[in-house]
Amino acid sequence: MIDINNKGFYDKARKIVDQGRAYAYAGLNKVMITTYWQLGKHIVEEEQNGQQRAEYGKQLIKHLATELVKDYGSSYNERNLNYFRLFYLQFNDLEILNTRVQNLTWSHIRRLLRVENKAAQLWYLSEASSQNWAVRTLDRNINTLYYERLIMSQHKDIVEEEMIQKTAEFQQDKLEFIKNPIVAEFLGLSQNTDFMETDLEKAIISNIQKFLMELGKGYAFVERQQHIRTDANDYFIDLVFYNYLLKCFVLIDLKVDKISFQDVGQMDMYLRIYDSLKKQPDDNPTIGIVLCAETDSDVARFSSLAENPQMYAAKYKLYLPTKEELAKEIERQKQIFRGTHQLK
Repeated sequence: MIDINNKGFYDKARKIVDQGRAYAYAGLNKVMITTYWQLGKHIVEEEQNGQQRAEYGKQLIKHLATELVKDYGSSYNERNLNYFRLFYLQFNDLEILNTRVQNLTWSHIRRLLRVENKAAQLWYLSEASSQNWAVRTLDRNINTLYYERLIMSQHKDIVEEEMIQKTAEFQQDKLEFIKNPIVAEFLGLSQNTDFMETDLEKAIISNIQKFLMELGKGYAFVERQQHIRTDANDYFIDLVFYNYLLKCFVLIDLKVDKISFQDVGQMDMYLRIYDSLKKQPDDNPTIGIVLCAETDSDVARFSSLAENPQMYAAKYKLYLPTKEELAKEIERQKQIFRGTHQLK
């Protein structure tokens, strides 16, 4: 008879699975890092054949990015190719590099490339690998000058203990690497962001999308869960529209908790990215809507309207749903969601 309380048996089984995953991740890490390093080397060697190297290199990367993105996706855009080039220039001995980064990901490397102090860069590289830091742990430690503070501190153990406490949350996510959209793109897989959404969020976002399209006020759907990448993090915008009457993009993000200053700040970051990279010269400024689906408080907050000229703000109000309309629609969808699940 099977002993269902045999904890040791199940613990060993979990250990086997965890070790298997670790080997798989390590193997994929090495392949990705080697591929990006070799691409960087290829770019640098080709640059050196050009007569006017600075301009030649710039055009070379631009044209290469156009071809690679067409064949392999956005991981090979111009910005990332510049990172690959910088990667090779800063770590031009791949054999030595591989002995140091066996458990680090490309996201770790990309963050380290922006550390200007070479001694600090190599120290962070070593510590991140030996201590198995998550990417967010590494990013936080660099931003808080952890290396410099350790050097200046007489009681290094106190500084280290504080760091461990403040980054404990970042170290919990064992699936951080496999969730990374860079990995999905490298493997040629479609991005799966289901792990970022609850059933309630999915229901509300799906119906908000229909709600806006049914308004009949110039909305053209662009993308759902659109991936936005910064130097430090990856983000996903819940809904992106283009309004051809307003001549601007409209970004929508849903929060299941009370709207915070960080949520509004994040949306403002999205707007700056869109106005910098997506907006055409004859487009109006991008509009952002942050929705809150808190149980007893349905809120919609618009970003950037106050900064626009008055004529634009007045025009936007003709075509954007009001806060009251959005709040009412969120509540309606929650009621439908509750009723459906109660029936089930």
